[in-house]
Amino acid sequence: MVFKRRNKRSWGRTIAEAVWPRGGWTRAAHYMKHRLRRLPDAPHRIARGIFAGVFISFSPLFGLHFGAAAFIAWVMRGNILASLMATFVGNPITFPFIAAFGVELGNWMLGHPGVMSPLEIFTDFGQASAEFWHNITSLFSDVPTHWDRLHRFFFRVYLPYLLGGAVLGLIGGIASYYISLPLILAYQHRRKKKLRDRLEKRLVQREAAHANDAAPGPISGDDATKAKG
Repeated sequence: MVFKRRNKRSWGRTIAEAVWPRGGWTRAAHYMKHRLRRLPDAPHRIARGIFAGVFISFSPLFGLHFGAAAFIAWVMRGNILASLMATFVGNPITFPFIAAFGVELGNWMLGHPGVMSPLEIFTDFGQASAEFWHNITSLFSDVPTHWDRLHRFFFRVYLPYLLGGAVLGLIGGIASYYISLPLILAYQHRRKKKLRDRLEKRLVQREAAHANDAAPGPISGDDATKAKG
């Protein structure tokens, strides 16, 4: 199978490689590129899956990227495996840049003043998460709930990120579709030609072997004497 591992990874190793893959992100990118090109499906379906994965990678739906990418690919009749692999665009290296540009664009679209740095954005993410869990636990205690950080986070970070990320994701997804489609077409045509040439070579070798087997062997002296007699 294409995606089956011989040795299963532990949970710790899986989490560690999600942050820094073995061999680095460059090697991981080349691996994903080769896997995408070799998917057994029509090029336009693979390209649609890539669009879905790239598009959703620009959204703040962390933890839901796989499911959302698969759903979009299914709606578009794209390749679901390609959509899952294309979410590789969103990784610990690119997320700070995606978040910074997405939030800034979204705030500009909403008319919010000021620019937020990546550090401020992820600090707000952390504070909003802490306040959310505080409010959850307060349901089982007498501790009062607080909503000021969540309110600020939603209108200052999350909503702008959602809007700005949708625009950037749409641009990135369309670009990825039109870049990947001809590359996949060329790769599949070249691969089919290699397989066809290899098959023709084997057929020629088989015909040559049959011809050699059918050819008469050398005539011995006794056979020649009998033929004369």
